[in-house]
Amino acid sequence: MSEKSKKNRHCGSTLDDFLKEEGIYESAKIEAVTRVITWQIAEEMLKKGITKTQMAEQMHTSRAQIDRILKAKGNITIETLQRAAAFVGRELRLELR
Repeated sequence: MSEKSKKNRHCGSTLDDFLKEEGIYESAKIEAVTRVITWQIAEEMLKKGITKTQMAEQMHTSRAQIDRILKAKGNITIETLQRAAAFVGRELRLELR
């Protein structure tokens, strides 16, 4: 074992292992999934020429709220993600494994 790996207990571990050891695995996973979903929604908006203002009007919310959704900021509910996905013609699917 090298001198460097003796000093760093995480050397050679996976990211999942590190996050679990730090006690933040679940929250990091949720944030990552949310960011991917919101990125996909933003990509669909771009493809279809949908503006944030149009989306806000159709979802009966503010443009600022659409910004928060697309930046994955705050506590975004599954219902909100479903509504946004439906607006761009996509379906949000969740499953237990």
